[in-house]
Amino acid sequence: MADFDLSGRIAFVTGASGGLGSHFARLLARHGAAVVLAARREEELHRLADEITQAKGRAHPVTMDVGDPASVQAALDQAEAAFGVPDILVNGAGIAGRGARMLDLPEGEFARVVEVNLNGAFRVAREAARRMAAAGRGGSIVNVASILAFGTAVGVAAYAASKAALVHLTREMALEWARHGIRVNALAPGYIPTDLNRAFLESPSGERLRARIPLGRFGTPEDLDGPLLLLASDAGRYITGTVLVVDGGHLCAPI
Repeated sequence: MADFDLSGRIAFVTGASGGLGSHFARLLARHGAAVVLAARREEELHRLADEITQAKGRAHPVTMDVGDPASVQAALDQAEAAFGVPDILVNGAGIAGRGARMLDLPEGEFARVVEVNLNGAFRVAREAARRMAAAGRGGSIVNVASILAFGTAVGVAAYAASKAALVHLTREMALEWARHGIRVNALAPGYIPTDLNRAFLESPSGERLRARIPLGRFGTPEDLDGPLLLLASDAGRYITGTVLVVDGGHLCAPI
């Protein structure tokens, strides 16, 4: 189990003000990493940093907009000043979009979702990788994708397309950055209740969706703990360019 220990590591988590991002930040801190919490909602970041500190962890909040290159650079500068160059990046920032069918999608909405979920992830990963490469210690980048990168659903075209592109971008990053000792992988969670989707998942439509999952339930944030730790830690030191699907068997359900 020593390979899963993150003591002495520095993690940078985007989208850390809520949802899976805040869960991942708590998890990495519990396993010994000093965690930089990055998102736009400053108040929530400070609340989470206080929570982690009270639990004897190390956390530092930085406000960041993944759509703004200057904001990304400034956030990583602050991370470096607080703890040092990150060894681990969890690229968790993302938006679901408005859920409209494509013929009804407002002008600019597709581009807005892609800007955050794909361009933003690229922007943060490249800036972090530049610093990791310069430091010469390697590192691990985990991009948070989705099973919708591999399947379809009505009303999520922009989200699904952005996550499918992120999966392929993950492989390209892994190929180019391996020479610097930087591993790049992706997590593709299935349906996990969060504040953004809980109402739908608890509806009759959500119940029909749940019935199609072979394991018979939606996921929980804790179901992602082992997969994330595997990819972020030395336990996964020979894993790169991989997409780890965590969906209760949803993708292999019969049509």
